[in-house]
Amino acid sequence: MPDAAQQMRTAESAARVPDVVVITGMSGSGRTQSLHVFEDMGYYCLDNLPPRLLLQLAELVGINSGVGRHLAVTCDLRSQGLFDEFSDSIKQLREHELTVSVVFLDTSDDVLIRRYDENRRRHPLAAQGESVSSAIAREREELASVRDAADLVIDTSHLRTSALRTRLRRAYSELTDQQLMEVSVFSFGFKHGMPVEADLMIDVRFLPNPFYDPEMRTLTGNDRLVADFVLGNPTTEKFLDAWYRLLDVAMPGYVAEGKSHLSIAVGCTGGQHRSVAIASATAAYLEKSGYHVSLSHRDLALANVRTS
Repeated sequence: MPDAAQQMRTAESAARVPDVVVITGMSGSGRTQSLHVFEDMGYYCLDNLPPRLLLQLAELVGINSGVGRHLAVTCDLRSQGLFDEFSDSIKQLREHELTVSVVFLDTSDDVLIRRYDENRRRHPLAAQGESVSSAIAREREELASVRDAADLVIDTSHLRTSALRTRLRRAYSELTDQQLMEVSVFSFGFKHGMPVEADLMIDVRFLPNPFYDPEMRTLTGNDRLVADFVLGNPTTEKFLDAWYRLLDVAMPGYVAEGKSHLSIAVGCTGGQHRSVAIASATAAYLEKSGYHVSLSHRDLALANVRTS
């Protein structure tokens, strides 16, 4: 279980997360990518919403009902004249006691021009025969007042997608950095095939094998007798000390990269004894460190297990 300090940080995060996040900014600056980040964080998301519908949508999906749900939308000049109502719509949300944060994504003109050139797309606001640079300049002018009033301005000119994801998560997630990454820990048996989906894989076939003890042969790493045998071995104790220190270095690095899911595989010969015990110990260690962890045992159903 997370310690008291971690629980306090989570509570503080929940308290500062707004009811509604409105994403706007320059076309080509990463609005759609940003919306996907909010979707991964559990927000109700909608792209290109006319501003006048913000309050109606918030009420429709129960943002103000006290259920702890949050809304994220993109609003931009594709709405044309409706965008003129942007400021009034934000004010209306606040008058209805909804907390709102406006995120403005900006990008330099030269980067935007290059992106449109590489993607061979026309600017969504460009009139017939109008150049990309002219459309960008016009859009920037029309958005100047919105940018000035934004709660958060992010320049994505040279920002990697992972860095953008991290900035948005840290600003608008109820979870800690560790909890934002889904960690899947699973055991497997090498004789049943290598796991292709693993990001990290550890081979524990060097540990003493309970299989050769008749009393434990038909048990699993979930049984106390086997778990005590595996985890209480001096070799295992040395291994776990080194393994946990490796995780203490690697896990924060994956978090910093903005990785949304990490898969850790622990393998032994049959996926019945050693790998099950070590995978369970690994999951417990990571949970204690504040990560959101799921635990499974891929090949346990294939084992010759004693039934009571």
